[in-house]
Amino acid sequence: MENRTESPTVEVLQQQVAELSAKLKWYEEQFRLAQQKRFGASSEKTNPDQMELNLFNEAEVLATPVGQEPPTEKITYERRKQTGKREDDFSDLPVETIVYKLEEGEQSCACCGGSLHEMTTEMRSEIALVPPQVKVMRHIRQVYACRHCERHEIKTPVVTAPMPKPVYPGSLASPSSMAYVMSQKYVDGLPLYRQEQHFARLGYTLSRQTMANWMMYGAEHWLYPLFAAMKAYLLRQEVLHADETTLQVLREEGKSAESMSYLWLYRTGRDVSPAVLYEYQRTRGGEHPRNFLSGFKGYLHVDGYAGYHKVADVTLVGCWAHARRKYDEALKAGPPEMGKLGTVAGQGLAYCNQLYAIERELAEVSPEERHTKRQERSLPVLNAFHAWLKEQRSKTLPKSLSGQAIAYSLNQWDKLTAFLADGRLELDNNRSERSIKPFVIGRKNWLFANTPRGAKASAVIYSVIESAKENGLHPFNYLKYLFEQLPQIAGPLDAEALEPFMPWSDVLPDDCRISKK
Repeated sequence: MENRTESPTVEVLQQQVAELSAKLKWYEEQFRLAQQKRFGASSEKTNPDQMELNLFNEAEVLATPVGQEPPTEKITYERRKQTGKREDDFSDLPVETIVYKLEEGEQSCACCGGSLHEMTTEMRSEIALVPPQVKVMRHIRQVYACRHCERHEIKTPVVTAPMPKPVYPGSLASPSSMAYVMSQKYVDGLPLYRQEQHFARLGYTLSRQTMANWMMYGAEHWLYPLFAAMKAYLLRQEVLHADETTLQVLREEGKSAESMSYLWLYRTGRDVSPAVLYEYQRTRGGEHPRNFLSGFKGYLHVDGYAGYHKVADVTLVGCWAHARRKYDEALKAGPPEMGKLGTVAGQGLAYCNQLYAIERELAEVSPEERHTKRQERSLPVLNAFHAWLKEQRSKTLPKSLSGQAIAYSLNQWDKLTAFLADGRLELDNNRSERSIKPFVIGRKNWLFANTPRGAKASAVIYSVIESAKENGLHPFNYLKYLFEQLPQIAGPLDAEALEPFMPWSDVLPDDCRISKK
């Protein structure tokens, strides 16, 4: 008897073609996106002339509220004045003047032999660099005794001249050398093995193990109390930002050297003295921000990571930069022959751009005015965007980049719209991303931490340095000042004793501050 295989129906074939076409489209998107990330510009900025929201004319977005005049835009331009000399650029630098004169025997006229007089001067300026120099500081203090008591009394008083306490007893570390090693690694990204070579070229052999010991001691004894005081200050705020990134720690108990640990970032928001804190943890579990932020109540800017839901008594504020980035990637991954402006990704990006345009105009206003203006201007854009998202969800393939962007926006909608509640809140979490970037860049140079203890010390040092930078301080000078003064404090290094040394303190010496110009 002859066996016959039934041929697939037209409906089945059409379904298979649709599935294969969708899969092919997804692979093409991934390929174009990978090419863009590898060879294209990394900037996510959108040319305002190429992406205007009114191209698809959402009436509920563009309509002027009743009783309000249409907004006008004033465009001004500023051009830097060109000058022949740049003396202003040197105003904060020490100046060494070298004067060139003729010898007395040469100050006679070659024509008549008469005496020459100074008619005018010519001047040129150069920038000279003084390379670092290693020198030995010998601290010698005198011990005094009374001659009369030595001869006539039973006991002789001995008086010793006061001398500053060392930053690291029993070592060769000075405040300047400890601060220099820290700033070279954590500000300039110079690993210890390169610093070892650098010191050798300066004429002194300083091993990387010794430098590591200096940094560990300085972080644990002097910087950690400052870190604890900054954390207490941070938890008293009402608006915070949080983020996290990976960190490789080689010698973690129960983990392979290739496994990843995490560095968590917590920082203050706008309009307060900046505090930037880092914490090392073995995992990315949500219990870590929950424990670190215990006692904090307020608004917390985060990305879409679900682990932050474990933090109690906070209102999570979403990040529009993450939402916008997904539309930007979908737009860049689209076929080059397809018109960008009319695509789903292009329309979604235009909505995001409209929100950012409003925020730029409100950047300098008070929080109260910002809150009011957002209700008037941003809320209509959000309402129109939300209606558009729900409409496009059923029309867009879920696994496409545009479909993923729409799904992200809808899933995060409550957090994305939370910024409307308070004028102190921001549209995105870029503040924390900017603060975690120095660590990410530095990680590319020194690659990993050796032990958990070293990772904790690195987190503390980064916290002090980045907080100093945010408050307009020179990292090296500030660290040097801390290592000079903190060992001299009698008693515990509590919040009261450390208040004059906080990065935002008004009593810090002027050489700790970077010129605002």
